[in-house]
Amino acid sequence: MRTPVDYLRGVWHPEAFHGRGVKDAYFEGWYIKLISEDLGQRWAVIPGEFRGLSGDDGEHDEAFVQVLDGLTGRSWYHRFEPGDFKALDSRFEVEVGGNRFDSHGVRLDLPELSGTLSYSTPVEPWPVTLREPGIMGWYGLVPFMECFHGVISFGHSLAGSLSIEGKAASFEGGRGYIEKDWGRAFPAGYVWMASNNIDSDATASLTASVAIIPWVGRAFRGFIVGFRHGGRLYKWTTYNRARERTLEIDDHGVRWVLEGRDGTLELEAERVRGGLLHAPLRTAMHQRVEETLDASIRFRHLDRGGAVLLEGTAAAAGLEVFGEIDRLLGLKA
Repeated sequence: MRTPVDYLRGVWHPEAFHGRGVKDAYFEGWYIKLISEDLGQRWAVIPGEFRGLSGDDGEHDEAFVQVLDGLTGRSWYHRFEPGDFKALDSRFEVEVGGNRFDSHGVRLDLPELSGTLSYSTPVEPWPVTLREPGIMGWYGLVPFMECFHGVISFGHSLAGSLSIEGKAASFEGGRGYIEKDWGRAFPAGYVWMASNNIDSDATASLTASVAIIPWVGRAFRGFIVGFRHGGRLYKWTTYNRARERTLEIDDHGVRWVLEGRDGTLELEAERVRGGLLHAPLRTAMHQRVEETLDASIRFRHLDRGGAVLLEGTAAAAGLEVFGEIDRLLGLKA
């Protein structure tokens, strides 16, 4: 059983492993994006573990490393024995088989990807404070949340090269991004988008999500948006009393306008077909979720007086639109 000490340690270290002592259905995964400087290589690598998966011979646990080729949409799911998974609960350090991931870089030993990349600049996490322990704010203190989320790095520079299906590819000067999820299941319906390849500010980074949040027998539409540019993190979240002026989702894209203490943020994301990744949903731990790294997001950020602070296009963007979207749109934010 997970102890109160384990739980509190996790609250203040969203980047670290949270599964120690958890016996029931559980998942944890780290999303590591690797983009070359010319955007010609776009990869997501996701190490993690599932617990309590149902199979023909009963429940079992497994570790995994998922891989997404963001340009072609191809994806791979590599299963490992539970004993091949090792992670620290005090910092970001994960090993699955011969693959290692931490705040300094990645080492990969997979059929389609192998080699070592280092991070030539420090990772830049969502700040953890007493009032807001990471991206989830005070919701991160609530133990019965279905799914928890963390941002380990808004952006960092890459150095080195990888062998991609036997051919060398340089990632020197490229950009990386790291986030993670853990808990019992992904939301029944959600939208997620993220990019740190932004034309009007090379150091900017955007992450945004809206989801169905179960809450004491009911549900609400919760959202978290962080836009880091000009050396500052701007936030529009359910817990800081921002509000959605518009949320529209259709087969072509997502149009979203938010208002709050950090001004107005207008987002328009183009939907592009992507690859299929495994995700822990409410009905099955191996449902497949379509994800792309080839989306584009047009944005405009205005201050509270209406002056434009930043506008442009975010390229090589991750985008997921999944599940009960009509229900999501029908819920009160």
